[in-house]
Amino acid sequence: MNKELIKWIVSAVALVGLFGGAYYFSTSSSGQALQNSLTGAASNTSMAQATSTPVAMDNPTDPTVTLVTNFGDIKMELFPSDAPLAVANFLKLAKSGFYDGTKFHRVIKGFMIQGGDPLSKDETLQARWGTGGPGYSFNDELNPSTKSYQRGYVRGTLAMANAGPNTNGSQFFIMHQDTPLQPLYTIFGKVLSGMDAVDAIANLPVNSNDRPLQDATVEKVEL
Repeated sequence: MNKELIKWIVSAVALVGLFGGAYYFSTSSSGQALQNSLTGAASNTSMAQATSTPVAMDNPTDPTVTLVTNFGDIKMELFPSDAPLAVANFLKLAKSGFYDGTKFHRVIKGFMIQGGDPLSKDETLQARWGTGGPGYSFNDELNPSTKSYQRGYVRGTLAMANAGPNTNGSQFFIMHQDTPLQPLYTIFGKVLSGMDAVDAIANLPVNSNDRPLQDATVEKVEL
C-alpha cells in the first residue's frame, strides 16, 4: 500500500485514541484496517531503514540520555529548544530513578513502543498499566516552526504519550516506523543508536491489549 493511501486512511477512518495515557486502535473494522495497513507498510520499508546505524545529532549541544533495557541500550538526543517542558520533565524524572524498572507496556509492531508508566513496576497492577504518571501534568509543546514538528512521527522519534490535550506526565513512546499521526503529541527527542533494541521490543509477541508477553524493562536511564 502506498504512503499516500495510508495517509488518506489515517485522516479518513483512523481512530488512534487515547485511554488513560495509552494509545489504542479502534476495535471497529475500520480501526483494524488501519492497524493492518500500518503493519503492511512497515513490512515494505526498505531494509536500510531497519538497520541500527547511528543517526547524526540535530544539535551537538543537545543533551543525550540512554535507556538501558534488557534488550539493549537506546541512546537518544533530547530537544530542549523544541520542547523545553518535556525535556526538563524527562530529565528530572530520570535523575530521580523514576523510570528505573518500568516496562514498555504497550507495543504495536510497525507503529510504536510505549513506556514510562510507574505502575508497570508492579505486576499486581497490570490491569492499570497505561494509566499511571508522576501525579501532575504539563502542557503540550506543538510548534509548527520547529524542525522536530516538521519532521513528524518518523522512525526513532521520541514523543510524549497523553490522555488528551495538555495532559503530559511521564509516559512516552518511540516510533518503530514512520507513521502519519496528527501532530497531537509533543516530540522531544529522537533515537541516535539502539534501534535494534527498539526493533526487538516491537517484534515481541503481544496479547489482545498490545501488552508484550515478555517483559521489556527499562533497567535504568544513564544521563
